[in-house]
Amino acid sequence: MADTGEAQTPQTPETPPAAENDSFTSSHTSNFPALLRHLGISLIVSTYQAGKLILVRAQGDALNTHFRHFYSPMGVAYQPTTGRLAIGAKHEVWEFRNQPDVAPKLEPKGECDAAFLPRLTHHSGDIRIHEIGFIGGELWAVNTRFSCLCTFDRENSFVPRWRPPFVSALSPEDRCHLNGMAIVDGKIKYLTCLGATDTAGGWRDNKRNGGMMLHMPSGEPVVTGLSMPHSPRVYAGKTWILESGHGTLSVVDLETGKTDIVAKMPGFTRGLDFYGNLAFIGLSQVRESAVFSGIPLVEELSEKERACGVWVIDIRNGQTVAFLRFEGIVQEIFAIQVLPGIVHPDLVNEPGETLDSSFVLPDAALRDVPEALRTA
Repeated sequence: MADTGEAQTPQTPETPPAAENDSFTSSHTSNFPALLRHLGISLIVSTYQAGKLILVRAQGDALNTHFRHFYSPMGVAYQPTTGRLAIGAKHEVWEFRNQPDVAPKLEPKGECDAAFLPRLTHHSGDIRIHEIGFIGGELWAVNTRFSCLCTFDRENSFVPRWRPPFVSALSPEDRCHLNGMAIVDGKIKYLTCLGATDTAGGWRDNKRNGGMMLHMPSGEPVVTGLSMPHSPRVYAGKTWILESGHGTLSVVDLETGKTDIVAKMPGFTRGLDFYGNLAFIGLSQVRESAVFSGIPLVEELSEKERACGVWVIDIRNGQTVAFLRFEGIVQEIFAIQVLPGIVHPDLVNEPGETLDSSFVLPDAALRDVPEALRTA
């Protein structure tokens, strides 16, 4: 069974039953469930560090954090027009489809309004997939280990499609830590990396301020001198970026190459999506390890002061509207995905009765299925 947890307020967290003796605690501002209900949305949060995908959804006056287990999930992409949902994990890419007719049968009965069931799994090998996104019917991924963008087909582990001009070879060495992409009007327009470096793990030497946002397809730098940037986005006529090493959400001035801070948060900012006037941002606690040592956030805040969770920011004024905080096994977040028009989704990725007895057939074939069985 999936782990579920409900928290009432930051002062009164509850610890849900956890699988394999894992401990997990979540707490949230009292307005978070009402905010999701008012907007008519839910969230998907990936945490590769804890090996879980978290469905964040309102349930009555409480917030429900519903766990599904994956091996190191990172990138998440949702295509509302088709109901396709993709998840990049350590060795494979999963693709799910929403089957609304299955939703009423899931627990709690009568509450689920979306049921994501698996359709495809592509075995890519450990390419350190970071952000992923749909462009038309094709899934693109940031292949961090090979410092490139790629797609997938039936014959290959992955198909390289682009790499930065300063990366001289297709090699599994994470040369620049390419990590994020902004898709605009069906094309990838901006990318983030942690350094314009061309040696194995070379970006680590200047992670404090060697990061940059690149233009696609030219590969020319748009912004330089960034501290571990992630999650570039174009929304509401502005270009946004998370400067993770400072814990900030910023707007990019494309003419000057400068950034203006909109909000600063108490964690390593990574994972960003928008809805209306709100930004939903992932925060990671990050320990002072070789990867994260020497960045401003770690120097400014102690480990106890750094938070992990989801922060909701009003992009008009930078104010924090609400937050959901994770403690225990969940310490790092990678992706945040808003599910518009879906309040209480579920996702099934393990064998059992739901997968064994749920079928999708072509419309022509459905004519041969007795009507009583079509939605049974």
